[in-house]
Amino acid sequence: MNLLRVLTRFVLCCVLFCPFLLPDSAHANDRVTILYDAFSDSKDVTKDWGFSALLEHDRKRILFDTGNNAQIFRHNVESLGVDLAKLDFVVISHRHSDHTTGLKYLVDINPTVPIYVARENFGMFGGVVPPTLIRPVANLPSRMRYFDGVVPSNLPTGNIFRSGNFVFVDKLTEVASGIYLVPTISKNAGTLELHELTLVIKGNQGLTLIDGCSHSGIEEILQAASAIDPHFHIIFGGLHLVATPEPEIDVLVKNLKDKWKLDKIAPGHCTGEPAFFRLRQAFGENYLYAGAGTRIDVP
Repeated sequence: MNLLRVLTRFVLCCVLFCPFLLPDSAHANDRVTILYDAFSDSKDVTKDWGFSALLEHDRKRILFDTGNNAQIFRHNVESLGVDLAKLDFVVISHRHSDHTTGLKYLVDINPTVPIYVARENFGMFGGVVPPTLIRPVANLPSRMRYFDGVVPSNLPTGNIFRSGNFVFVDKLTEVASGIYLVPTISKNAGTLELHELTLVIKGNQGLTLIDGCSHSGIEEILQAASAIDPHFHIIFGGLHLVATPEPEIDVLVKNLKDKWKLDKIAPGHCTGEPAFFRLRQAFGENYLYAGAGTRIDVP
């Protein structure tokens, strides 16, 4: 009986004080799992153009984007053992289909989870028509006036999803302790006025950023995130350099190292192979491979 009591106490002490026996979600470091991308060294996932990642931070599980195809997203999630029913919240970086299509599967599995999206008046996630859009002209006949001249005080715009607990973000927002959403708006040709959210974690080593495509430019995003902390530890996700001329990529890589003093980088998605090559050369051992199926611990 005494031996049983001793063994029981030993096991209890191990569970309480030995971190390697704790469940996966309770590891000391943050962990990022890449769920969806077009490159991988894993046989467990299907490669496809698009992006999705799972962030585990401070016992919270945050899904960032949902990829380009709902069936592939489901396959990769299940192959990697990710339980979408146990998410704290979801962040959708922007409205492009290669980041949003997996929502069709997600909202069936977890219909009430908060889904943070960039506020756009006529975006795919719905919204509200701004009251300044309709300027009344009282001397028009009612049949020529919007809503016969009696405009509803709340005029929602369409949502292409059957369900979903969408939460709109249009300013720097701390959604949980040390977890921020940083909105930017693209000024670049091809994506002009596209609203985008970056997920930012403030940690002891500086900021961890997860980007979808960086359509506004990664330096614009870093400038906006510097309001939280000027020290950037690591960037995950797409930098949208896939079609950028190589001399411009060289300038950006130098700026990330010298101007922004980025510690590490784990690029993916639309960053592009020319940029992968240059970033790996510049960052050396601080360049982290982040293909689909990869799990990366962030101290």
